[in-house]
Parts: sequence; structure tokens; C-alpha cells
Amino acid sequence: MDLSIIIVNWNSVEYLKNCIASILAETQGIFYEIIVIDAGSFDGCGQMLRQFYPQVRFIQSKENLGFARANNAALKTAAGDCILFLNPDTELVGPVIQTLFDALKKLPNSGVLGCRLLNSDKTVQTSCIQSFPTLINQFLDSEFLRSLFPKSRLWGVAPLTRQELIHFPVDVISGACMFARRSVLESVGAFSEDYFMYSEDVDLSYKLTRAGFENFYIPGARIIHHGGGSSSQNRVSHFSSVMLRESRWRYFKKTNGLLYALLYRLSMILLALCRLCILSALGILRFFRITPKSVAKSFGKWLEILKWGLGFEARCRS
Repeated sequence: MDLSIIIVNWNSVEYLKNCIASILAETQGIFYEIIVIDAGSFDGCGQMLRQFYPQVRFIQSKENLGFARANNAALKTAAGDCILFLNPDTELVGPVIQTLFDALKKLPNSGVLGCRLLNSDKTVQTSCIQSFPTLINQFLDSEFLRSLFPKSRLWGVAPLTRQELIHFPVDVISGACMFARRSVLESVGAFSEDYFMYSEDVDLSYKLTRAGFENFYIPGARIIHHGGGSSSQNRVSHFSSVMLRESRWRYFKKTNGLLYALLYRLSMILLALCRLCILSALGILRFFRITPKSVAKSFGKWLEILKWGLGFEARCRS
């Protein structure tokens, strides 16, 4: 079999339905299978698949395994020579899979290939590629600074500004769409299960680079990534914001050591304090027409991050 497409579902049944429809519509001439694993959400995706897409192989997990464990579990059952890890809240635009296959043939030393991710309004998602995380780029990370300095090596998103439809070597490929040879993935142990949510793609990209492979961005392959198809289900507790910092903490501890990880935690405490001070001032003075509601939302997010940094939040699950 040429390809196994693995999709981890969690409360995304409607997105999943459209995702599979786009795969079937845009993929010809390739012998492939689709494997969907539901990570304990029991949102009816199994019933939907039986009704509309009986050819899709479905795995129902009794618990929420997290992104890495769920993908690895599905990978063990896959038959394809190549693997495409795909988010359920995505839709293929054109012959994406054929484009990725063509690129793979030209890149014998490739690790993972990624595509051009588009928002629902067809604008480009800057998160589809990135530099490996460092203390500096994590502390300075913001959409405002990215927009001011899009070609800075801090972010690693300069290829997104180029018009050429050629492959570009990059550090990190987004987990929303990762395409690779099965043998390459197995040579590094696929996804590390040290993470429950976030940074799994960063870790895999890092392991492949350390093993001597190169990761590539393929701009000719385009996928709409609606984003938040699953994470939007989270409560106002800003769980995802805390989970992102927790995953980065684990990544730094694993790749750079405990001291570096502690410095990252300290930097997040300082950043949260700065943001909270600024938001407090904005909330009082109502500068720049920022509504009290938006200020309160951001304030709540950074307060949770501060609590995480100080160790007041319960440890995120392994």
C-alpha cells in the first residue's frame, strides 16, 4: 500500500466528515487507506463513518490518549509505505497528496514534509512552519512581532513570504499535516509520548534533524486548517494556553536539560507579569478601543500562565 492517512479525532465529527470528503475527492492514482482513531471523545464519529465512509478503518479508544499516543497507536496498525498524519479540521485543496508524493521522490533524505496551511478565509497560517523553540523566540513570540519582522530567523517563517513553488528546508513542520516515509518515522520511534498535547510535532521534527534528516515545507501543497476544531471545546480556563507552556517546558527539559527548562519557566513568569500589568492599565484606561471583555479574556489567560509558572496549577497529565 502506498499510503496510510491517520486522523486523530476528538469532538470534531463535523470537521472529520468534510476532511474525509476532501481526501476522497482530491486523491486519485494512489493506493491508500484512511485510519481514524477517536481519542475517547465518543462524539458519534464511529457512527458517522459507518454511515458515510464504511471504507475508513475506525479505532475507538476508551480514553483520551493525547495526540502522540493516539497517532502511534494508529501507526502500529497502518499498512502504508508512507504516512500522512492529518488533523480532522483540515480540508485538502487540490491534489495535495500527489504533490507531497512528487516532492518526496525528489528528496531522498527528507524527514517530514509539510504543506501550506490556510485559515478558513484562505489567508496563510504562520504556524505551519517554525524555528526550533528557544528561550528568546518563546519569550518574544507574538503575532505583532511576527508581522513586523516576518523574515527574522527567530520565527523560521520566512519561506511563507516567498512566491516560488519550490521546497524549502525548515526546522519544524506543523502536526496538522505531516507526511513522511514509514521507515523514517520508525527509525526515530515516531512521536514521543512525553507530551499529552502540543510540541509533539516540534519533538518529532527535532529527532529527525538530529538523526540526519531534513524537514521540508512544500508550498505547492495547500490545505485549509480551520483550527481549533477540537481545542475550541475547552473551557474558559485557558487550558490550551497552559498546556502549550507545559509542553514547551517538557521539550526544553528533554532536549536542553533541567536548568534551561527552569529558565524557560522563569521567563514565562516574567512575561505573564508584564502582560498582566499592561492589561491592567488598558482595562483601566481603555486605550486603543480595546473592550473590557477582550482585556478580561487576555487577563485570564495570562493569569493562568502565571499560576502554572509558579506551580499553582495541577500538573498536566503525562
